[in-house]
Amino acid sequence: MSRYLEGKIALVTGATRGLGKGIAVGLGEAGATVYITGRTLESNDNSGSLRETESAVREAGGICIPVQVDHNDDEQVRLLFDRIQDERGKLDVLVNNVYSGVQALADGYGKAFWECEPNFWDACNNVGLRSHYVASVFAARMMRQHHQGLICTISSWGGLSYIFGVPYTVGKSACDRLAADMAIELKPHNITSLSIWPGIVGTEHIIRLAAQMRESEATDQQSSMFKEGYNWETPLLTGRVIAALAADQTLMRRTGKVQIVAELAQYYGLVDQNGDRPVSLRSLRFVIPFAIPALRKYSWLVPNINIPWSLLLLSTVRSPKV
Repeated sequence: MSRYLEGKIALVTGATRGLGKGIAVGLGEAGATVYITGRTLESNDNSGSLRETESAVREAGGICIPVQVDHNDDEQVRLLFDRIQDERGKLDVLVNNVYSGVQALADGYGKAFWECEPNFWDACNNVGLRSHYVASVFAARMMRQHHQGLICTISSWGGLSYIFGVPYTVGKSACDRLAADMAIELKPHNITSLSIWPGIVGTEHIIRLAAQMRESEATDQQSSMFKEGYNWETPLLTGRVIAALAADQTLMRRTGKVQIVAELAQYYGLVDQNGDRPVSLRSLRFVIPFAIPALRKYSWLVPNINIPWSLLLLSTVRSPKV
């Protein structure tokens, strides 16, 4: 991979495993010096750790600095940014990825919101939406000093349509709005703010979920899709896309907008870890075989044409209506 981010300083929050780990590797292989955060520095139970991510980034040829941080504690976050300022004097890229709601979502799966305790909301959105805002405050203060920067907030398609429960979808919608509204105030300072939507990412959690579904008797479309690993992305693809965005001299034209990982991979000519290029979840190449499972083996025959947002909002997407 070309090392076009040499000299750039990046921070990826929540990078002990999953998407954050892949993003850190993608930035590192492009030459960036990558700070990573998480609560677990060393791990003995195969659940992921900052040290493991550090090793993966270094194997990809990057420089990685792990910092143990609990994003529930604003003072720890402030000290993190003070350290980056002291050691590097700048921050070029912030990736707001940290999220602690996975277990809460698993515990609340299939339950209505009133059947869960009120702290279900906090579990999904404190170390998540709120943490993204806090980190962005400190990052913007640093980036303004150099009149440049990129803030990427990891969101999902769940911001448009109900999935995983009320706190999750409301939180993801708010992440999109956070990125859009920050962009308005950051644009005069030449700082770009984006909301990033990966597709179906084969993280450790999703791989375990797929294994559980394969053992179950569920036959619905969503379960079938997970069992087969249909059109999955690896976490590295999101990392490579963010690295390409960070090097794009015309990046400001995208500020405030949702950016879909698969569509950006096609635009920048990037491939995933396995050499494949998954399609967008709004592509006919995904939608038609998703609806007709027998076509999945022949999905390459379906045109890779994206359904316009106007049609999505009128049909399958159940976003708030006006």
